[in-house]
Amino acid sequence: MTLWNGSYPFYPGANACFPFDTTRAVIVTVFLSMLATFIIILPGIPGRGRLFWFLRLVLGLFMGAVILNVQFTRDWESGWVQANTSYKSFSPAQVNADIGLHIGLAGVNVTLRGNPVQQINETIDYNEHFPWSFGADYDRSYSQGLHKGLPSPILYVAEKFSSQSPCAVHRQYRIAGHYASAMLWLAFCTWLISILLFSMSILLYGGQMLLLTGTLILSSLLLFSTARNTLECPIQFGPAALRTDYGESFWLALATGLLCLLLGLGIIILNSVQPEKLKLIFSLSKSSQEELWDKSCLPAQPSCSAQGGFMVPLGELCHGTATQL
Repeated sequence: MTLWNGSYPFYPGANACFPFDTTRAVIVTVFLSMLATFIIILPGIPGRGRLFWFLRLVLGLFMGAVILNVQFTRDWESGWVQANTSYKSFSPAQVNADIGLHIGLAGVNVTLRGNPVQQINETIDYNEHFPWSFGADYDRSYSQGLHKGLPSPILYVAEKFSSQSPCAVHRQYRIAGHYASAMLWLAFCTWLISILLFSMSILLYGGQMLLLTGTLILSSLLLFSTARNTLECPIQFGPAALRTDYGESFWLALATGLLCLLLGLGIIILNSVQPEKLKLIFSLSKSSQEELWDKSCLPAQPSCSAQGGFMVPLGELCHGTATQL
């Protein structure tokens, strides 16, 4: 071992954490670019309709970005623990490290970060992903981790979710993740349909599709929760235990689902109770000139004459021949 400066030559270097999630960065960049593009044309919208249009734009893009983003995040459930633990097999070396567990819809991330990062002549900063999505083999990924000689804490946590583990949570999390992901893809499709219906001024059906979007999002959360309740096998590091709770993606999806439900219900109720206010919010109300025209052509006023089912002022008929409308 002295030939290698005290390090272990049969272990590879650390798979360090990347500074940011590239998938999330791409999604956020795309939606922010769309928002910036629409903001450029915002000054061209006249009157108070500009505020309503901006609010609809921000809410719509926010819901779409969240629905698409949580598909790929890995923090639906997460937890951290700080412990003194053995570092690698066949070695008595102990390290003080933060151990993190992050569960997503497509797999598990296990993080190991030393306190300090430089210990026993090594950089202890690992982030390993073990997938269980379609086309991925969790047990094979775990076996590859064994062959690479990953640190013992990472292998210990990852083993809890293998199909051969006595904890028996692999199948529940895998199936729940698949169905939750399918629900979210359906929610993204219904969100797109609702945006299309609102752009076509079909407000009632748009509200119904938004209500369906919220229902699908909440259904995905319910499916994921059923898997989490099955995790009864403790993850113990000496006296310290690694406990998990719902992560950022779960709460963000919950808030978005409730927002979709409230907006959908509000649109449906307003459409049946006060449709004029709903049209005002969506900038579909009549302009002041059209209202003046309608008021000047009421049937009770003698200055208007009906031709072809339309009210036409008699003053215009006096300036020329018979006008066909």
